Amino acid sequence: MNDRSYDVIVVGVGAMGAAACHHLARRGRRVLGLEHFDIPNSSGSSHGVNRIIRLAYCEHPSYVPLVRRAYELWRELEQQSGEHLLHLTGSVDASAADDDIITGAVRACELHGIEHSIYTGVELSLRFPGFQLPPDHLALYQPEGGFLASELCIETHVRCARAAGADIHTNERVLGWDVTAGGVRVRTDSADYVADRIIVSAGAWLGELIPQLAPLARPERQVLGWFEPVVPEHFADGKFPVFNLSVEEGRYYGLPVFGIPGFKVGRYHHLGEQIETPDEWDREPNADDEAVLRTFVERYLPEAAGPLLTAKTCMFTNTPDEHFIIDTLPGEERVIVASPCSGHGFKFASVVGEILADLAIHGATHHDIRLFRLARFLA
Repeated sequence: MNDRSYDVIVVGVGAMGAAACHHLARRGRRVLGLEHFDIPNSSGSSHGVNRIIRLAYCEHPSYVPLVRRAYELWRELEQQSGEHLLHLTGSVDASAADDDIITGAVRACELHGIEHSIYTGVELSLRFPGFQLPPDHLALYQPEGGFLASELCIETHVRCARAAGADIHTNERVLGWDVTAGGVRVRTDSADYVADRIIVSAGAWLGELIPQLAPLARPERQVLGWFEPVVPEHFADGKFPVFNLSVEEGRYYGLPVFGIPGFKVGRYHHLGEQIETPDEWDREPNADDEAVLRTFVERYLPEAAGPLLTAKTCMFTNTPDEHFIIDTLPGEERVIVASPCSGHGFKFASVVGEILADLAIHGATHHDIRLFRLARFLA
């Protein structure tokens, strides 16, 4: 096996890794991206056509400046590539009046001056007839929410990274890495490589590549369903918003009809099924998976509750507090760790790529990533 030398090696060319390769290459760094599977692929967390993007961030107000920058970078990528990646539909965050979903979304909007409107469940149904929310629910509508064409976003980042000089290798598995006196050596099933820095953005495989982080990166089985609407016009792209909705059955999210026929819906953490080995888990949707989605759709979006047209599995990779991990590995400044995203990270991929390039080149970033530092778990 022959050594090859790079400034930065990126392990995992999914949402975050592809963006990191792009940002590093456009800044003139010699970068190698190593992806275990195809690009894109259905083995990780970003397939299934699209992912939500929203400004009214109930999870924590400090995400808002990052998602604003993410919008800017997605639009820059669109201009550079000529691809349509960001689709604005408006977004709805809804829950009982005292629930964290609505209170957190309102707090984020008020703190950051985000345009929004508040509706009762009845008022929301008048504007968007597809919804039938409980009478005690409130809904925050934000017009800049929407979705990203997720697989196309990854393809576009990779294509632009390659055009800027990046090497991207697919179907090449990383077997291990070591910090040396002069950098980092990475061993794959095909070759050895050396670099000054390594970025590990391997999603559900993070714990295998950095065992000390395995307790902080727990993969979980997730299922997405696409239902044929009974009243298609109420769930069409351009007429129905993306949503984040908390009800007594759990917290659900959904998107209008786009790409795959059908209204798309998922339940956060689905059935709570932990994955012990990301290479070996149940990838086949089943009747229980459909039931947990159909029960929700029939009750709260009954005009969407036609036949299930498609179901797909993917993986969440969760941290204990469901915030990201973006940091250098303690004691190893040459090793940079990216996410896992706990089911809400794709929208940030463009800005996370920028942050990872900052950390690899400068050892710091002007973006506020205090919420994502590893020290919160290691103290």
